[in-house]
Amino acid sequence: MNKVINMKQEFLSKNQQIVLETIKNSNEPLKAYSILFDVKKKGIKAPPQVYRALDKLIEIGKIHKIESKNAFVACKNTNCDVTKTTAFSICEKCENIEEIKDTKISKYLKSFKDNSGMNYTRYNLELFGLCKKCK
Repeated sequence: MNKVINMKQEFLSKNQQIVLETIKNSNEPLKAYSILFDVKKKGIKAPPQVYRALDKLIEIGKIHKIESKNAFVACKNTNCDVTKTTAFSICEKCENIEEIKDTKISKYLKSFKDNSGMNYTRYNLELFGLCKKCK
C-alpha cells in the first residue's frame, strides 16, 4: 500500500509535494498564507505557487478545502471519491474536523434532486455540532 502512495507522489511537482507534506504534518486545517509562511524556507516564495499547488492537490484528491474556514486538510479517507463527494463533521467547540466516511450519505446525495430538478455533480458538506469529547 505504501508503494502505491509513494508512486502517486512521484508524479507531483516539487511545490505540490512540499505543500502536501506541510498540510499532512499539520494538526489543524491550514490557510493558504499559513502554508506560504511555512514553505518559504523550502523555496516557495509567492502566493500563486501555493495556490497552483493547492488547486492541483484538490483536483487529484490529496487534500480537501474546508469552505467555512477557507482552509485545507489532507484527505484521510482511502475510499474518497476524490473531490466530488466530501463531507466533514466540525466540532463547534474544539474545532476538530473529521472527514465523514459514511457511504449512506454519499449514496443519498448522489441521487438527491431538489425541486428545480438540478443534477448535482459534486458537493462539499460541512456538518457542525459537538464531538464526544466536548459534549
